[in-house]
Amino acid sequence: MEPVLSLTDLWLNPSEGSYVELSGKSARTFGQSIFSATLQMSKLFVIYEIDLEVQRQLVPQNVSKLVDYILLYLDHGQNIYFPGIILSARGAGEVISERGVYRLQTMEKCYVVDGQHRLAAFRRVMETLQGNLARAKDRREYERVEEITEKLRKLYEFPMSVMVYVDINSKQERQLFSDINKLPRKISGNLAALRDQRRFYHVLASRLVLERGVMRDLPTDLYSERGKDEGYLFSYSLLVELLIALLEGRHKTAARSNGYHYTEQALEEQLIQAEYYFESLLKVLPKPEREAMCWSENVQIAIALFMHEHAFKTLRFNNYTLSYAMRILPHIDWNEIYKGIDKDRLPRKSRITKASQYIADFFEEKSHILIHDNEEAR
Repeated sequence: MEPVLSLTDLWLNPSEGSYVELSGKSARTFGQSIFSATLQMSKLFVIYEIDLEVQRQLVPQNVSKLVDYILLYLDHGQNIYFPGIILSARGAGEVISERGVYRLQTMEKCYVVDGQHRLAAFRRVMETLQGNLARAKDRREYERVEEITEKLRKLYEFPMSVMVYVDINSKQERQLFSDINKLPRKISGNLAALRDQRRFYHVLASRLVLERGVMRDLPTDLYSERGKDEGYLFSYSLLVELLIALLEGRHKTAARSNGYHYTEQALEEQLIQAEYYFESLLKVLPKPEREAMCWSENVQIAIALFMHEHAFKTLRFNNYTLSYAMRILPHIDWNEIYKGIDKDRLPRKSRITKASQYIADFFEEKSHILIHDNEEAR
């Protein structure tokens, strides 16, 4: 083998071992040549580069969320799903169509058009694991070394779909980035809740509707992407909010227990609590109707927030204290809550807070009604 005398020599006359080859398929789309492949992350780490003239600055919060998502796979064995990465060759490499190969020299890179946050998250996890592995080796923590090595293996072997635009220029590259990131919209609301079946309250809501008979009287729309169709009382996303308000006494955005890891026992326990709550609600409120103020979205969340305080007076969910507080509800004139106020002008959270405070004040002022009811019952 002839010696390499310079970097130029290495570049112009690479040896067989200095290539990176991607196996896949070449095609044309809208007049552009592309090469599509599925790569392990170990190979993808080697071939990509970021150009900040095309890409925006990384958003640390977005990277952190993706890191947590990747750790679901590495730490807990849950399936994770990523859209493909789009790269631009910028003249690097060559497509060998008859072999179904895209060949790059080791010093050649493809530039990221879409997927930099995903790649940054994978790289951060890799670097963290490599640092942890080095420390574990220094401390001779052999079991820890095996554990981290296995995670690194899983990370390196993770398959990622990649599309390489072989022949677009820098102007087309910037336009492609703009089109990809400008036109799609992030899913939200009911659709996001419906599709997320890992988090605790989402699973709890689904099982409550599908398994518990009480929800036949409280029809919940499990299928509509935006809110609820005619004939349903609750939307699915509202039910998730109600469960968080009841069991945590918080709004959805402040939920602390809506995580990915929980026991079947905890889920079953809170299914029973939620079922009891809605059964009690049906006993003390008028028949469920969409037009009734007491069954409106804001008032329902307000009731759940109020009832949380009484349900957990003894720190654990208490059927007795909940039932006692529930008995104030038939005495409330629901139309008085927003009387003299243009409630539609109030922010949603303000409407919920006002309704919850109204119920709490009414309970405080009229609690003698419940004592009187007790005496009559005797």
